[in-house]
Amino acid sequence: MKFLILAFFVAGAYGCGLPTYPPVVTRVVGGDDVRENSWPWQISLQYRSSNGYFYHTCGGTLISPNWVLTAAHCISSRNTYKVYLGKHNLQVKDEPGSIAISPSKIIVHERWDSYRIRNDIALIKLQTPVTISDTIMPACLPDSGTILSHNAPCYVTGWGRLWTGGPIADILQQALLPVVSHENCSKPDWWGSLVTQSMVCAGGDGQLASCNGDSGGPLNCQNPDGSWDVHGVVSFGSSMGCNYPKKPSVFTRVSAYISWINNVMATN
Repeated sequence: MKFLILAFFVAGAYGCGLPTYPPVVTRVVGGDDVRENSWPWQISLQYRSSNGYFYHTCGGTLISPNWVLTAAHCISSRNTYKVYLGKHNLQVKDEPGSIAISPSKIIVHERWDSYRIRNDIALIKLQTPVTISDTIMPACLPDSGTILSHNAPCYVTGWGRLWTGGPIADILQQALLPVVSHENCSKPDWWGSLVTQSMVCAGGDGQLASCNGDSGGPLNCQNPDGSWDVHGVVSFGSSMGCNYPKKPSVFTRVSAYISWINNVMATN
């Protein structure tokens, strides 16, 4: 027990990955409304429409007081964005503990390849750093090069479509997506050569998956000390449907980009 307390203290000392209100994680099949503020690093990336209102387009992950991790394919130079932090229900305008901050900089990976979906990762620098609170807190980053084991229990979170072609969720959703090893995911009848070693696959049971609107959001995986790492950035799924069998959700593998992330944050 002493070891456990120490481990929690160490993770807490870095101020990441330990929600004040831990998520309710069961191995129940089916996406579920999350416990409020249980994924306090989840952000809603919103763009300004021609009517002047902001609308959800992608997810993202707070990884430090002034940096958010998202997908390169979420970013368009034509759009004006705001980052909404501490959100639970997108339909509630002024939720307690939530704020909206404009980006001061958006850095898309210099080798982002939209045709082959390679290096689908971007960083957003916030105009002002956030104050860490019960509702807003960064996730931890995994160690560089970490490879998750097959069937590792991770959770995708987001406000994406509730089913293929369905409505965007109002309330933040979570779904258990066990990791699929690269060996399995790159089989010809799965994703084949489209999936690289710099990606993580999760799900593929034909029932649960990320969907449109979840893009850029985190694949959350828990450490033995109870803290949560963001191991993936939602990148792509099947055009045949969000939860097509043998077509698991594909994420940019964060542990393959730690040096890029550190470099961008240090030089901007």
